[in-house]
Amino acid sequence: MTEFVEAGASLRSARLRLSAALWRRPWLKLGLLLAAPVLVFAVVYLGALVSLFVSAFWQIDSFTAAVVHKWTLDNFKTLWQDHTYWRITGRTIGLAAAVTVTDAVLAFPLAYFMARIAPPRWRALLFVAVLLPLWSSYLVRIYAWRTILAKNGALNWVLNGIGLPDAGLAYTNTAMWIVFSYVWLPFMVLPVYAALERIPDNYLEASQDLGAKGSRTLRSVILPLAIPGVVAGSIFTFSLTLGDFITPALVGGAGSSFIGNVVEDKVG
Repeated sequence: MTEFVEAGASLRSARLRLSAALWRRPWLKLGLLLAAPVLVFAVVYLGALVSLFVSAFWQIDSFTAAVVHKWTLDNFKTLWQDHTYWRITGRTIGLAAAVTVTDAVLAFPLAYFMARIAPPRWRALLFVAVLLPLWSSYLVRIYAWRTILAKNGALNWVLNGIGLPDAGLAYTNTAMWIVFSYVWLPFMVLPVYAALERIPDNYLEASQDLGAKGSRTLRSVILPLAIPGVVAGSIFTFSLTLGDFITPALVGGAGSSFIGNVVEDKVG
């Protein structure tokens, strides 16, 4: 019996020492909390990137399509010398930047209205409107826009009905820009809304008390405080567009390939 009591007291003492150590060293507690996710991130994500980078030094047999584990720099020479890859890279980065700017311009006024102006009922309805497209499949949304922008689609039907010529947007880079901007818009609206909602009302009141007009308050108070949300949304939209290969394959035409399409074609 005495041994059990001593063991329990020793266990409680160890727990108290551990608790005291964690309280005195917050960095140790943070490290223990982050150890598991960081390990998973390092193994799964970074491991996959390292594996992909190493495979870039190998070749694929053109006859059997089997990977030849022989070290070579031919793949890098091809990337450097073939200007087709340069054009594809430029197209991918340029369109990703255009989509990011477009979504930022569209999302900011909507997010501002939701965060600072709209009554609760309107805010709830707008949240549903922003999030509702995410409830449907990504492919369904792309095919919907493909139908709208098609030669005999809804857009040209409306234009022809009012006496205007066809828009000619089907299977073009412009079509990809429109579809990308629509698909990733919620990923810009939500972080911008979160940033605008956190702006204290007394900041805006102080700006008005100091005689600043609405435009000056927007430039000097609201925009600087909303920058973190815009940056977060830009990271989402830019990276998601940069790595996409489904939209170019379904909506783009000849000469609309992205980096992802090349990777899918070469690696599979």
